[in-house]
Amino acid sequence: MAVTLTPGRVSLGDWRAILAGAPVALDQGGADRVAASADAVRRILAVGAPVYGINTGFGKLASVRIEDADLRTLQRNIVLSHAAGVGEPMPVRVVRLMMALKLASLAQGASGIRPATLAMLEAMLARGLSPVVPCQGSVGASGDLAPLAHMAATMLGVGEIDTDAGRLPALEALNAAGLAPIELDAKEGLALLNGTQFSTAYALAGLFDAEALMQAAIVTGALSTDAARGTDTPFDERIHRLRGHPGQLDTARAYRALMAGSAIRASHLLGDARVQDPYCLRCQPQVMGAVLDLLRQAATTLAIEANGVSDNPLILADTGEALSGGNFHAEPVAFAADMIAMAICEVGSLAERRIAMLVDPALSGLPAFLTPRPGLNSGFMIPQVTAAALVAENRQRAFPASVDSIPTSANQEDHVSMAAHGARRLGQMAADARAIVAIELLAAAQACDFHAPLASSPPLEAVRALLRARVPTLGDDRHLHPDIAESIALVAAGALPRAAGAVPLPALG
Repeated sequence: MAVTLTPGRVSLGDWRAILAGAPVALDQGGADRVAASADAVRRILAVGAPVYGINTGFGKLASVRIEDADLRTLQRNIVLSHAAGVGEPMPVRVVRLMMALKLASLAQGASGIRPATLAMLEAMLARGLSPVVPCQGSVGASGDLAPLAHMAATMLGVGEIDTDAGRLPALEALNAAGLAPIELDAKEGLALLNGTQFSTAYALAGLFDAEALMQAAIVTGALSTDAARGTDTPFDERIHRLRGHPGQLDTARAYRALMAGSAIRASHLLGDARVQDPYCLRCQPQVMGAVLDLLRQAATTLAIEANGVSDNPLILADTGEALSGGNFHAEPVAFAADMIAMAICEVGSLAERRIAMLVDPALSGLPAFLTPRPGLNSGFMIPQVTAAALVAENRQRAFPASVDSIPTSANQEDHVSMAAHGARRLGQMAADARAIVAIELLAAAQACDFHAPLASSPPLEAVRALLRARVPTLGDDRHLHPDIAESIALVAAGALPRAAGAVPLPALG
């Protein structure tokens, strides 16, 4: 189903749908505002006073006055000179989201862009034309200049575009789609380049990945608790009401529902000498609840950012003013990305501790490394090592990007957000954490096998059955990589929450 962008009022669900490939159309309710903003630029030029980015140079060169005859060349030059990114191309799905974010921002009528230029961006989205954009080169202030310049350059017929027919030179791709390259008018190049849409697109993708990861980890965490014959007392609602954090209450409710009716859990009550479970089991609502609260805060920030205008200068059509400010500074996005990174890291870290607990007979009461014949077989010894390695990598990536400013543009841009790579790292972090959760799924299911004929709860048994349809119980050692790959595929596809059925898992909103 197509998503209609109503500038300033686009939901997180719509951004998620666009990331997943939904067609995009622009609500034309703001067309008059866009035209009025472009008219305001023409009136500003007629006055003749210097206005940043319209008839001056950029950045440190803002004091250089540009003659009227060179204004279109100025806008073309800023696009081509700023298209200086390096690295692997952005994923097409994130490019499309970035384009939709830019479209929604420009359509609010505060950027001085002409309706025809806006229509070109919309047409490229509608025809499946995705600019090839190197993913490195933005410091997240003065906008995501380099990546957005690569996007804008393709509108001029420069660069490359990914199409249904493959990757083509931009001019060839435009012609094949029935489009002609545009010539930028005053202010338009700067309007296309200024903004946080690259960082925001990656941050939104990371946010949605983190939400799915959290839900999968709640399922595997419940299964690990059952596998270890852990008590369900730590999930008692009365405990969590006394503290009051919304995320903690929501996640505890999910754990209770996932484990309700488990015969394995009930067996804990029959003479188990343990008084308390380790934190990786007992404190799941506290840790995962804090993760949920953090992700919800990041979602609030990113929803506002995605619906805002981060151009500079801003053109106020009603007064004819051009206001030069700093909305392009992506500090809110950088902070949100740092929060998401911490959340992803903690989800993986806690899951790895549960794996380590299950393979340790002193903690789990199960055969060493979850193999029927330890010694001859190593069982889950090295999958736990792999999980530990992935946790270590994510801890290194989780260092806050937002505190690492490097001045640019001859110290004119002397504090930058670093939101771009802060958001871009989230995809790999989520992939690594998914692998950790997938290893936990294998280990917890294997551990439950030792409790036969006792069964887990109906939702968790459905999850085990889903896995066992692809990965049999581990007897003697075998090649484990295919098992891990199958489990990762289930986690990545969001299959665990679906298998759990009617259990409501906490979400962003």
